[in-house]
Amino acid sequence: MTQPHSQIIRRVLDTGQAVAQEQGERLIQQSWLRCAGDHGLAPGRNPGIPELDAAQLRERRERVGHYLDVARAGMHQLYPHIAPLGYITMLADSQGATLECLGDTRADSPFATAGLRTGTVWNEAAVGTNGIGTCIAEQRTLTCHRDDHFYAGNLDLSCTAAPLRDPQGRVAAVLDISALSMPGARDSQHLARHLTSLYARLIEDSYFGHHFRDRWLLRLSRSAALVDHHADLMLALDDDGCVVGANTGARRLFDPHAERGVVGHGIGALFRDGRDRVHALRQAESLGRLTTWHDADFHAALTQPRRARAAATRVPIASHRADALHTMAGDDPRMMALTDQARRLAAKPIDLLVQGETGCGKEVLARAIHATSPRANQPFVAINCAALPESLIESELFGYAAGTFTGARRDGMTGRFVQADGGTLFLDEIGDMPLDLQTRLLRVLAEREVLPLGSDTPIALDVRVITATHRDIEARIAAGTFRADLYYRLAGGTLTLPALRERTDLDWLIDRVIVTEARALAAPASITAEARAVLHTHDWPGNIRELRNVLRFALALADEHGITANDLPNSARDTAANAPGTATSSVSPGPADAEPDSSHAPLIARLRRCQWNVTQVARELGVARSTIYRRMARLDIVAPKYRH
Repeated sequence: MTQPHSQIIRRVLDTGQAVAQEQGERLIQQSWLRCAGDHGLAPGRNPGIPELDAAQLRERRERVGHYLDVARAGMHQLYPHIAPLGYITMLADSQGATLECLGDTRADSPFATAGLRTGTVWNEAAVGTNGIGTCIAEQRTLTCHRDDHFYAGNLDLSCTAAPLRDPQGRVAAVLDISALSMPGARDSQHLARHLTSLYARLIEDSYFGHHFRDRWLLRLSRSAALVDHHADLMLALDDDGCVVGANTGARRLFDPHAERGVVGHGIGALFRDGRDRVHALRQAESLGRLTTWHDADFHAALTQPRRARAAATRVPIASHRADALHTMAGDDPRMMALTDQARRLAAKPIDLLVQGETGCGKEVLARAIHATSPRANQPFVAINCAALPESLIESELFGYAAGTFTGARRDGMTGRFVQADGGTLFLDEIGDMPLDLQTRLLRVLAEREVLPLGSDTPIALDVRVITATHRDIEARIAAGTFRADLYYRLAGGTLTLPALRERTDLDWLIDRVIVTEARALAAPASITAEARAVLHTHDWPGNIRELRNVLRFALALADEHGITANDLPNSARDTAANAPGTATSSVSPGPADAEPDSSHAPLIARLRRCQWNVTQVARELGVARSTIYRRMARLDIVAPKYRH
């Protein structure tokens, strides 16, 4: 006769307490209580181990993506150490499905008979307390030894499992080593637990380094000899020294002391003189030079980012800084209104279209919106639709199953949509997407699921899409090269970035770029009034990207006195030199209150009346702002704040 459910729970509770008291394992007791109370399982009714079919297994492997390749390498290093002791090693995904198995893989082997094989599902809700499933539930390394298992059919197993976390700290997979008929108490599995934890950490850090290969990687170790090979802490930094990623060791050390976690903080907030120390490492003759950080008892090494990026890049997950939108504009009214609008849209679950000329900061704005949104701790994935051959865009976006076409990866490829699941997908230059792919993209956006090439199983998506283009989309719609229905699907909200020549905060941008680039080049962060005046005469067809390149070039040539007009590249100087009536002599203003001659008087009077707001003067005269700056340069007029 079947026992009432309440009696089963009480018996499990008693048994669980006995197991916990006898073996000192609180996690096992908690698992038994979940199995009975939450999952409705009973030790005497073993439903068996669920199994995946070939298509389901392929789909699960694709979801894990490149992490699977890194984990395989770690498993092949681990296995020789445990095989002589009778263990096998397995890798499971975050739902408990085993994706890989190293050991005796014969179909009739004792391991396979016990369910220790590829394609079985060890979720705790399905098969009760076990190494993999309970590790996922508790999100920590643990051993499930013999009669710790919930079902009697698993009492011969001894399993030790460790979570494998992705760069955002989420459990992405589980590394497990298991044996049959392993005698002794749980204490006998101390070595198994140590090895599993060690290799889980090695796999995590290896993937972390790969994931942030386009960022500065700061490695910190308590041992100088191991800092390049086994760091205790790893931090990924952007060019400004802001933390964009932290490995498990760093999160454990810093997160308890940081209200919003370590990501988003400057390195100076984590270590005394941290910014200066990272700067010193960057300037070392050999990047990655060993340096001791005495206050933290760490030895540090810095790895340079790979600057030669592929056309499609996966951008690190967290925000560049907490106020990412705020730092995009100075006092320019259009930019201030734009960033305020973007901040309000960031929290809304709608797709966005960013428009603007090349180089005006469309991707920077998309990243800032992501960093300000509730998805800030999820992936941000970027792909340039114009930089990929038409034949590759579809596979890059949607992925493909194994064996879909000749030359494909053996295990297929996870598409950018799936990589961005939970976060933001940024599609740059969407206006250049081929018309036939626009149809597929429209379907994905409408149904919020993607079907990889060669697969029969769609994958559900939770992704925000931000697109960008410098094209006139409405003109392309009229020409029949862009679908109107896709445009309205993408443009849940439209943000238009002004060109640099239209902005009134050029001086703010010059100062901000100089500070950033000067730090990287170890150059004085200063610029003369003459050089600044020349920059104001340029029309900046390449926008902020061109401004950054010009200032980087000038800083590389500048001496200890800072950037002069002669340090600027010809492309910037020629604009001023070729302006009608431009004087060839340098600008040398007179005293602030000197009485100007008749050629100066009208312009100076208007400038004073407008409190030296060049944009307002240009608006009153109906000319471009650069025209006013050219006149000022020709007449040797310099605003009071730039006089020395």
